[in-house]
Amino acid sequence: MFGLVPFGSRHDLAKKEDGFDRLFDIFNEPFFSSEFSPFKGWGAASFKVDVKDTGSVYELTADLPGVQKEDISLRYENNYLTIEAKKDEATNEKDDQNGYIRRERSVGSVTRSFYIDNIDEAKVSAEFKDGVLKVCMPKLAEAEKPKEITIH
Repeated sequence: MFGLVPFGSRHDLAKKEDGFDRLFDIFNEPFFSSEFSPFKGWGAASFKVDVKDTGSVYELTADLPGVQKEDISLRYENNYLTIEAKKDEATNEKDDQNGYIRRERSVGSVTRSFYIDNIDEAKVSAEFKDGVLKVCMPKLAEAEKPKEITIH
């Protein structure tokens, strides 16, 4: 019978409130869940990436929906490939001769780095199309193995 008591739906009755619990309430703030959040749909301020080893090339695919090509920075330094994306959004509703009813703006950026060594930096290529960044990183040619010499 205790399963019928509505404590599960009323959080204020079901749990004891203390200062420590309030530390995590920041994640319930509108900044993280708002429709206007610059990271909406990017998970926890990130973006989805796939890295594939095809044998001779590493292929990286990053989903960056809503980002413009000009707002993406791609760097390879000290064996780390770094992708940075900036997003700037503005929402306007009704503007009767500057008598704003609502105007909202959001700006944000996310950065991810990946350790990828043994690539030929001169042959790296990147393409951005329909919100998807594709980076092809050819591997360095392996050094020739020493040849065994038969002694007669």
